[in-house]
Amino acid sequence: MRKIVLCCNAGMSTSMLVEKMRKAAKEQGIACEITAYPIAEAEEKAKDADVILLGPQVRYELKKIKKLFPHKPVEAIAPADYGMLRGENVLKTAIAMMEA
Repeated sequence: MRKIVLCCNAGMSTSMLVEKMRKAAKEQGIACEITAYPIAEAEEKAKDADVILLGPQVRYELKKIKKLFPHKPVEAIAPADYGMLRGENVLKTAIAMMEA
């Protein structure tokens, strides 16, 4: 099972997006675990992730997270997809990153 980890400021602002992503994954028959954590917990919580996505509000941490996890795909979520809670788009991005 693939594991997708989203990181944001406090972990709460991303919870609605996570629910939309889970719904999209279920509808598409994609087996994955999607969780959200505060960026401060990324080093501990994302070590077994297959892909790490950062909320736009913590995009400034991108270089640091890429350095912590040099062998994992890490990217910031597109602000429009994040703001509009486009879970299907974010899921599609995560899957593409894992398959690249």
